[in-house]
Order: sequence, then C-alpha cells, then structure tokens
Amino acid sequence: MKTKTLLILLTFSLISFFTFAQKVNAPKGRIAIVADGNSPDPDDLGGTAITIALIRSAGLEDRLVHYSHSCDLVRDDRISEKAEKERHHLMQVACDMTARRWGGFDNLTFYDAIWQKEATINDLCWAINASTANDPLWIIEAGEPDIIGMALKKTPTEKHKFIKVITHHPANDNAGDFYTWQQILDFGIEEVRIPDQNINLKVDIEKWDWAKNHSDPRIQLIWTIGKIAEVDNIVKFQKGKWDCSDAGMVLYWITGANVNNGLKQGDIEDVQNMLLNYITKNPEIKVKK
Repeated sequence: MKTKTLLILLTFSLISFFTFAQKVNAPKGRIAIVADGNSPDPDDLGGTAITIALIRSAGLEDRLVHYSHSCDLVRDDRISEKAEKERHHLMQVACDMTARRWGGFDNLTFYDAIWQKEATINDLCWAINASTANDPLWIIEAGEPDIIGMALKKTPTEKHKFIKVITHHPANDNAGDFYTWQQILDFGIEEVRIPDQNINLKVDIEKWDWAKNHSDPRIQLIWTIGKIAEVDNIVKFQKGKWDCSDAGMVLYWITGANVNNGLKQGDIEDVQNMLLNYITKNPEIKVKK
C-alpha cells in the first residue's frame, strides 16, 4: 500500500512539474519594462518585485534588457513633493534588492526615468536599435507611455516594426504628458493588448499570507515590498489589497504572449506556483558565519 501511495504521489508531482514547465513558453525576442511607481498609485512596488522574481523563476533573466521606473514625468498634485521623492527611493529598492536577492541580473541597470532621464531613454534606444525580425523587443507598458515615445522618436523608423508594446489598462495609455497612445501607435509599433490585470492580481491582502508566512526570505521580501504599498497613505484604494497587477503582463509574455497563446488573465495561484517552484529547486545558499 505504501509503495502504491508513493507511486501515486510521484506521478502527481511529475504531472504538476510538466504542467508548470509547459507554461514557460516565451516568444522569441527580448523584453523591456517601463514602470511608474512615483505616481499616486503605489502598486508598482509589488508589481516590480513580482515581475523581477517571475522573470528569474522562468529562467529568462538574460532576456530582460531594460528596466526603468518612475516614468510619470510630471508630478501629480495628489502626491506631495516629499512623498514623490520617497517613492523614487522605494522603487529603486524594489528593483535593486529584489534583483540582488533573487540573482541573475548583475549586468542590468535599473534606471530612474526622471532622475536618470537621458540615460533611461538612451538605454531603451539601444534595446530598440538591436531589434530584428528574429529578435524583436517586447516593451511592457507598466506606466505612462512618454519614455517609450521619447525612445521611439530617437530611433530609426525601420526598427519600429520589430517593437511590440504590451498594455493592459487605458489608465496607463492615456496618462502621458508628452505622448498620447495614438502617437505611440503612429510610430508603427505593434500593440499587444490584454485584459485588465487588476481583476485577478489586485486581491485581498490575506490571499498573500502564503508569502508572508513562508520560510524563504526571498518570498518574505516580495511580500514586504507589496505590504509597503498597502500601507502607503497617498491613495485609499490600495488599503487591504496586495497588488501586483502590472506583473500580469510579464506573466503573459513568459507564457507565450500573442505568439504562443500566453496566459491573458493570470491569477495569484499562477504567480505562487511559478515562484515556489523556483524556490523549491533553488534553495537559498546560507552564508557561513
């Protein structure tokens, strides 16, 4: 009986593993991410941490060629100058600390789109210029479109046909201070639109207790960053919520995007399975005292 039970468990584990493995089916090309986080909504804190962890978990860290944050170039009156500065620092910590603890991003610089504006645009230009039919660039629009527009303006028109911009919410598309969404489309890029990711990825904070109570500090770190967004007092609609909605676009790309039938409406369970699968296979190496 014990042998039979073990065989059943082993079979189930293998089925679960292969089911998971099939989900990582990213299309050809590289990925660039332009996020805000300095705007009134702090959701990009959790979204950034989850995004970096998902890319690492999928083994696609070498294909992330640009990451910038704080792309809301004109401060909204709903956030004070002091709180705005605070957000810049928090977003940089979310990027740098998650990348360091999860590993694999040593050759990538995480740019602040306001404080390092020229460098940010130039870095995205480099990624655009390197694009070809066999190596397109997928840009995740996790904030206002202005930085994307500025980089497209500085790059050759013939490269734009190899650029695909993934978006999930008109609130980002229509929030530009320098570029409208139509102007972004007029550059000749491919629009890749998926449903609103808030539906399944902005959830009651209790649904993230699995991360809060997990023994691995990498998982605890992610939960902590998302909790910082929840206790932020600039907006009220994050109270009681753990929000990584923008990471849904990365989950969609990891699982295939519009080329390989990617997951258009991922949920917390999808995120959890991917992260915990990686953690199980890659236990943290403890530093000897």
